[in-house]
Amino acid sequence: MFVMGVDPGLSRCGYGLVGSDDGAGLVAVCAGVIETDPEAPLPERLFIVHQELRALFFEHRPDAVAVERVFFQVNARTAMSVGQASGLALVAAAELGCEVAQYTSNEVKQALVGYGSATKEQMQKMVAKVLRLAEVPRPPDVADALALAACHLSTLPLRRAVDAARARSGPVAAPGAALAAALNRADAAAGARR
Repeated sequence: MFVMGVDPGLSRCGYGLVGSDDGAGLVAVCAGVIETDPEAPLPERLFIVHQELRALFFEHRPDAVAVERVFFQVNARTAMSVGQASGLALVAAAELGCEVAQYTSNEVKQALVGYGSATKEQMQKMVAKVLRLAEVPRPPDVADALALAACHLSTLPLRRAVDAARARSGPVAAPGAALAAALNRADAAAGARR
C-alpha cells in the first residue's frame, strides 16, 4: 500500500510517498517540496500547487492521501494559505478517487513518537528511524509530509479493526441521537401537560 502525505502550504507544500510491504516495514519512495513565488498573484500560486499535486498523484497513484489538518494557527494569514493548499490537496485526491485522511500535527506526533507534544526535532528523528533513512529528511516540510504518510500507514490496522467491529455490531445511532430523542420526548410531554 502506498500513501502520499501532504504538508500543505502555499509558499512550500511538502509531499512524501511512503509504502508498506507486508511485514517489511515502511519505506520512503519519494519526497519533495512544491514551491511558489510569494510575489506571484494568489490565483497563479494556487494553480501551481494544484497542478503539481495532481501530477504527483496521477504519476504515483497512491492508495490514500494523508493531509495535515490545521487545528490551530496563531497567524491568520498563514492559516488561510495553509487552508487553501489543504483544500487543493483534498480536491486532487478526490479527483483521483483515492482514500483521503486528515490528521492534526498532534495526532501524527502521538502515532509516531507516542507523545502529542513532541518537538519538531523528535518528530524528524523518528521519521528517519521509522523509514530507515540515513539522515533526517529536509526541509521540515518533507519530514512532516513523510510523517503524515507514516502515521496513516501505522494506524491503518487499528482503524480497520474498529471498522470491522462496527460492521459486526450493526448500525450505531449517530452521536447525540439519544439526547435528541430524549429532548423530543420531553418537549412532547411538556406540550401534553399544557
